Amino acid sequence: MTAHIASVGVARFGKRTEGLVDLAAEAAGGALEGVGRKAIDLLVAGSMLGHGVRGPEPLLPRLAGRLGLESASGLRVEASSATGAMAFHTAVLALESGRFKRALVVAAEKMTDRPTPEITGELTAAIHPSEVAAGATMPGLAALATQRYLGRHELGTGAIDAVSVHARKMAADNPCAHFQKEVSPEEVAASRPVALPLRLLHCSPISDGAAAMVLERGGGPAAVLGIGQGFDALRLVDRPDLTTFVATRLAARSAYEMAKTTRKELEMLEVHDAFAPLGLIHLEDLGVCGPGEGPSWFANGWVGRDGRLPVNPGGGLLGRGHPVGVSGLAGIAELAVQLRGEAGSRAVARRPHVGLAQSMSGLGSQSFVTILGGADS
Repeated sequence: MTAHIASVGVARFGKRTEGLVDLAAEAAGGALEGVGRKAIDLLVAGSMLGHGVRGPEPLLPRLAGRLGLESASGLRVEASSATGAMAFHTAVLALESGRFKRALVVAAEKMTDRPTPEITGELTAAIHPSEVAAGATMPGLAALATQRYLGRHELGTGAIDAVSVHARKMAADNPCAHFQKEVSPEEVAASRPVALPLRLLHCSPISDGAAAMVLERGGGPAAVLGIGQGFDALRLVDRPDLTTFVATRLAARSAYEMAKTTRKELEMLEVHDAFAPLGLIHLEDLGVCGPGEGPSWFANGWVGRDGRLPVNPGGGLLGRGHPVGVSGLAGIAELAVQLRGEAGSRAVARRPHVGLAQSMSGLGSQSFVTILGGADS
């Protein structure tokens, strides 16, 4: 492939007073400054909820106007919690077509200005209507998958507690993260029940935020080596196994084949840990380890910044925050700044040359995998 990430911009995650377009413009401005305000001929924007002060926000035209991109082509995409990753893949494919030279990719979400029950209800748009009719929520379905995973591998809840502890430790060094404080295993285990065995600190927070990047044709330290996408049944009852995500396995296979690489060459991972147990399952689905072996990677510290394979060094969704439509792009952005040597205090011990970012929609009904690396990777 012939595209690379030339610059990254992030609007801090957390509870923000600014509106959706303001957050998007903040992140986009940082990315544009990073390339010296070079001309942009394609704008790709994404938001799952797309809420403004008066309801649904016309994000694409408003953002283009704020940024002075009236003459650029534009696309708006949506793939629930994988929206940011879809926006990135869309821009990559557009550049590969030869029609465009430089693209600005932006994802933004405003969530904290509405009650939690309202947001929880809106997030059920990513699950099957029959499950919603039965009273299911995203945390409830994630709890079912967690029960099955822990039971199959004869694990206690300490296995998922360790994922949350790791995420908060990584986020503490990220100035753009929603959470800036570490937590202990005891604090995780004592946090409020949400949908047992999941407790509050096993779940990513409701966050505001935005991420952006400029993609250019050509090579660089954060070049696109491979991309992949996969689907699975929307209803959980139609899946033969809840302890693995077929969509992620399919997306990873396509990305590995395109990049002509394997998981053995990876030096960093960004995974979609919206709920702590997903951090374990994703390691297994990406081929890093076998079924049931994910917990040992966290228990042994192999996923730390100085470990065998750093995972989510910026905090992931559990620590950095989860403005739903943004997280997929934020993971790719974190991977890019690590590859480019721009991560500052949260840089991994050995600067990576090849890394992978994974994002998924709903509870694994759709997944995206992105592999980045230098031209010599």
